[in-house]
Amino acid sequence: MNYFNLNESSHSFRLPPFSSGALVFPSLLVISSFAALPALAADAVEKQTLDPVVVTAAPMSDPLTVVTDAKAPRQPVPAHDGADYLKTIPGFSVIRKGGADGDPVLRGMAGSRVNILSDGGIAHGGCGGRMDPPTAYIYPGSYDRITVLKGPQSVAWGPSSSAGTVLFERDFKPYTEPDYRIYSSLLFGSFNRNDQIIDAEAGNSNFYARMIGTRSSMKDYRDGDGKRVHSEYMRWSGSAIVGITPDINTRLELSVTKSDGEAAYADRAMDGVKFARENLTLRFEKKKISSFIEKIDAQVYYNYVDHVMDNYSLRRPGATKNVSNPDRKTTGFRVAGDFNLSDMAFLKVGVDQQSNTHKSRMGTDQTYRNMRRNTNISFDNHGIFSELTYSLNTEDRLVSGLRADFWKAKDHRTTTATAGQSRRNTLPSGFVRYEHDFGANNDSTFLVGLGHSERFPDFWELNKQSLANNSSFKTKPEKNTQLDVGTIYKITPDLQLSASAFYSRMRDYILIDNSQNLKPATLSRNISATTYGGEFGLAYALSTNWRGGVSLAYVRGSNNTDNTPLGQMPPLDSRFTLDYDNGVWSAGALLRLVAAQRRYDKGKGNIVGQDIGGKTPGFGVFSINGGYRLRKELRLTAGVDNLFNKKYAEAISKSGSMIQGYEQTTRINEPGRNFWVKLDLKI
Repeated sequence: MNYFNLNESSHSFRLPPFSSGALVFPSLLVISSFAALPALAADAVEKQTLDPVVVTAAPMSDPLTVVTDAKAPRQPVPAHDGADYLKTIPGFSVIRKGGADGDPVLRGMAGSRVNILSDGGIAHGGCGGRMDPPTAYIYPGSYDRITVLKGPQSVAWGPSSSAGTVLFERDFKPYTEPDYRIYSSLLFGSFNRNDQIIDAEAGNSNFYARMIGTRSSMKDYRDGDGKRVHSEYMRWSGSAIVGITPDINTRLELSVTKSDGEAAYADRAMDGVKFARENLTLRFEKKKISSFIEKIDAQVYYNYVDHVMDNYSLRRPGATKNVSNPDRKTTGFRVAGDFNLSDMAFLKVGVDQQSNTHKSRMGTDQTYRNMRRNTNISFDNHGIFSELTYSLNTEDRLVSGLRADFWKAKDHRTTTATAGQSRRNTLPSGFVRYEHDFGANNDSTFLVGLGHSERFPDFWELNKQSLANNSSFKTKPEKNTQLDVGTIYKITPDLQLSASAFYSRMRDYILIDNSQNLKPATLSRNISATTYGGEFGLAYALSTNWRGGVSLAYVRGSNNTDNTPLGQMPPLDSRFTLDYDNGVWSAGALLRLVAAQRRYDKGKGNIVGQDIGGKTPGFGVFSINGGYRLRKELRLTAGVDNLFNKKYAEAISKSGSMIQGYEQTTRINEPGRNFWVKLDLKI
């Protein structure tokens, strides 16, 4: 493995009222606060100290579930979006396109293979080139918790979860008397990084209201060679939530969210100058209805994204000012009930539905606003699901689930072989899992599960071409059968191991192919594929104040049809942490080592990107961070990412585009040395 070497526009935009000017964080502040560096390892043994800076993974609730605090400081410091937060969890990678809006990849799977939900709702992106994946509209600091469910081991959260499901969730804590809660944070860093979050809530036993505002911006960053990358962004969001609580077990809640922004991209000829999103969600929850009915949860939601990209606002314009303006409307509902069948059996059943329509229009700066949007493809899905947990005894459980999805899609395009045609598919999914608790206090767990999921092709896959004609609208659904095993093993009070592994066989895997022998078309093809890999973590409390950790993530994929490696597979990724924490002051370090990637298939991959070709060298990045608890409710953290200013790029990064004023690179390089400081207030 080739690891690492330690040597070394002006565009007007109206900001929301709570925005402020950019500030470059001076390195002197980091040096002066280095003695206060905070805790690092997230899988370490729990103790009553500072909340840790998350650099490996959040504590697992079981071997296939990761739960993390969405507001906790993280290293490397993430961008404003959901994908950058997910990359701190082993098993996740991000396909970089610029400074923000990367696409999350879980165990080598991207796009709709990773189901993304924000507070129970789904917001699909509109850009045909994936400028705006679902995580681009998610501002993690406005949520309380991120939950990752690995593999096809749940059927309760909508369709298309073959690789896993990610839930961005907000907590609800009922008020028994008048009270309020406030969370606020400021973050400043290199490259004019400037973030603000305010989250304020107040209520009493009958009513509550919550207001959330976020803003994040950064100028172009520089890579380890000091070269600018076309990557600036500015994004903001605002949410208003009101609810009534007639009693402690009943809640009716209405939430409204608006957001917008802009982002420059280093991998293409256009930038995103509008990411407008509107969301409306109505939710009802009733708990402890009877000894039999534990909970009823129902919600209905509306999401609309209006996206504009052009070739002149954030870069030097060409001869013609071109504009593309897609939009997408998604509506849906979900109703689920939890039932106590007996002391040994617990059942969740429910139904969900989503409809979405994708439209677009293209023109020039002077013409596009007057043009009519044309519908491309529309989708509709109804799903029904059930999950049963049955306790065999105090240590052993069987968990199983079944789901059926009833899909309908229509091709509204007029220039394809399938113009005006519709298609229907009924797709089953299911799993069965055995769980066993062991150890002196049943504080360790082992599980093994077999899951099967069938995924309907998404907009980007249906919008390509095919070998048979100029339309991929008839692309077959993807079928994944996967074995998952895992354990959380508390070896001693000071030493804990966590591990998960999987083996997946996929029929009709939807491969995006633009390899040279098939050009000029970019095709959707069904192939047979195999992937396997897993994640490993070890946390050790060296003493009362010292602890260390290590995490590894690996995936390997094969295209069985073409007898080649499966495209867009990240290499072995490892992280080593060491930290000191006395409850007030703390210090720590992170070393990330990534192996070289020698397995690739040029021109083949997923809807986000295809393999560029050529071996990708390994690299190592060293980072430090620190913190001091000024008061019980006030915390200061600071850090330096990529301390030795290493020049490197992720293996699955997009290729660099030729942009006037910037140096074109084979892959988009990651940021160089990056200083940051964050102040958190919780009242």
